[in-house]
Amino acid sequence: MSMSDAEKTKKLRKDVAPFAKSETKISIIQIMNTIIPLLIIWGIGYGFANTNPWIGAFCGVLASGFVVRTFIIFHDCTHGSFFKSKKANDLVGNITGILTSFPYAKWRREHLIHHATSGNLDKRGIGDIDMLTVDEYLALSKMKRLAYRLYRNPFVMFGLGPLYLVLVLNRFNRKDAKEKERLNTYFTNVMVLCIILSLIMAFGWQAVLLVHGTTMFIAGALGIWLFYIQHTYEDSYFEYDPEWDYVKAAVEGSSFYKLPKVLQWITGNIGYHHVHHLAPRVPNYYLEAAHNSVPPLQKATTITIRTSLQSIRYKLYDPKKKKFVTFKEVEKVYAGKVKSVEA
Repeated sequence: MSMSDAEKTKKLRKDVAPFAKSETKISIIQIMNTIIPLLIIWGIGYGFANTNPWIGAFCGVLASGFVVRTFIIFHDCTHGSFFKSKKANDLVGNITGILTSFPYAKWRREHLIHHATSGNLDKRGIGDIDMLTVDEYLALSKMKRLAYRLYRNPFVMFGLGPLYLVLVLNRFNRKDAKEKERLNTYFTNVMVLCIILSLIMAFGWQAVLLVHGTTMFIAGALGIWLFYIQHTYEDSYFEYDPEWDYVKAAVEGSSFYKLPKVLQWITGNIGYHHVHHLAPRVPNYYLEAAHNSVPPLQKATTITIRTSLQSIRYKLYDPKKKKFVTFKEVEKVYAGKVKSVEA
């Protein structure tokens, strides 16, 4: 007798549950092999920035990988999965948030909302990359469609996106933010500003722009790319609220980004995103083990670096076909409707 969907869901969560535990020793080792090298690389970069800019720039590029890995620690802390203690998670989360320029409380709330609504077409907007359905796009005016096209353009999303993320989006609170969240954002902003000003006073603004600017820009672009590819692939899962299912959204709506071991280490196993969305309390260092130990998780959509590049083409979601489509596909199929809207 085959199991019902409810029974399969219950078993899947039960099979993953043993991995939803933190190990203090492993967490501390991760801090040591991530944050210490980051600070050393930055130190070398600033030491050479004014005498040999090429070394300074190289260190900035190298440091970007460690900033991405530091962000994964920050990310785990927001889920309360990096340490058993809430205080320890909050402390390390705030420190890594300052190092990566992310306000801990603000991002934590927005990211938890993202987890609770991922793949739900009726609850988009917080913690997500903006995405329209075909009908929503066709209903827009010509200027608004142009604005959306620009937003989804890879040069804008991955070129201007990191600047907007670090300099604007992370610096301001949402209108509905509570006092504690607002104060945490202000605190992060002040600490980041103090660090930058101190570096400028010690090495000059050119050195800061060369080393820190390079690091944060590349890390920001990589972070946006990872977030993009984890939910944007042809047959990703999206449903309207009445049909939306949390487990399906996790396993079918989050990709397994299969990366070379070096990149897997730098990105803190976040390529196992389907596991993470199913069980957010699994720390990054147990995601791979969970994936390998639970056969149903191995059926998640697997994407490689080569195949992931194809996802840049996907701009709109078609709920009827249940897949992402390109602008060209929409214009070809709905040419008459596009013209009527523009008229």
